[in-house]
Amino acid sequence: MTASAPENESTRTKNVRRPWRRTRIAVGCIAAVAAVVAVVGALSPWPSAMIIRAVFTKGGDETAAEMDKHVPDTKLTETLDVAYGDKGADTTMDVFAPASAAGPLPTIVWIHGGAWISGSKENVDPYLRILAGEGYTTIALNYTIGPEGVYPLAVHQLNDALAYIDAHAAELGVDASQIVLAGDSAGAQLASQMATLVTSPDYADLMDITPAIGADQLVATVLNCGVYDLAALAELDGIAGWGFKSAMWAYSGTKTWAEDATGATMSTVDWVTKDFPTTYISGGNGDGLTWLQSVPLAQRLEELGVDVTTQFWPAPHEPALPHEYQFHLDLPEARTALQKTLDFLDAHTTR
Repeated sequence: MTASAPENESTRTKNVRRPWRRTRIAVGCIAAVAAVVAVVGALSPWPSAMIIRAVFTKGGDETAAEMDKHVPDTKLTETLDVAYGDKGADTTMDVFAPASAAGPLPTIVWIHGGAWISGSKENVDPYLRILAGEGYTTIALNYTIGPEGVYPLAVHQLNDALAYIDAHAAELGVDASQIVLAGDSAGAQLASQMATLVTSPDYADLMDITPAIGADQLVATVLNCGVYDLAALAELDGIAGWGFKSAMWAYSGTKTWAEDATGATMSTVDWVTKDFPTTYISGGNGDGLTWLQSVPLAQRLEELGVDVTTQFWPAPHEPALPHEYQFHLDLPEARTALQKTLDFLDAHTTR
């Protein structure tokens, strides 16, 4: 075996420096990429929106799978991907009803959440199958999310969906005289906004939208974990504040959403009237939005004389119930909320 020449001090120094040089180059590249992302993120809502969407999509898929375990064996008729508009998958709906239904049924129209920039009707389909099994026609709506669509596009699309449901009530198994608007998270905000449009002519005029259904057709709303005061939302800080501000920039198309007409008209707590329909409203005690959004809306509706049913949990309740807790049906509290929702629907509809 040939002996290698002894390594001199200069060679050892070079060998030590090379990996550090490569590390410095790698760190420099990462820093450069981060700088580019930061610059782009300051100019466009897309990078942040796509990050949030990826996280929410994973969570939505997992939650839907969790709910699937709780869907009963009741035989349903399902009509999926019904087109109510001309924007492809964005303007479609899924319709569920008991297979035993002999005629039209009270109908729950559900608007999915996802911070206005993620989510789809499939996320709530399992929950609507559960509700349909109790004797309702249930409809899950898609709409164009941000940043692909800018406010108030989704509001117009949802109004179009209600127009379609009303016009095709017989074939969809819908009792058009008994419609319940429902939603979760951003979908609850949109459901509250649609209900305000239907019940407040002044607000409809302000939005320049002719409601597709009459106030006499809207018998109730179901609002879970929603946002109803955009000024309060704008005051959030930390990671939650960053997330909501990024989402609202993407959905509104402007960084000044909190000061302009977007935030003002989305803040339904300021626009609801005594004619707002009877409402079920809930939120988890571990969700900051409950205390910042859901409780104040419930209080405002009660001040106006609206019949309100609430399902809130004391602040110290354990476990702390997270945002969208009502979909986590492995939790007994979620099953309690489901039963209270069914009791509410039974009390305000006729089958």
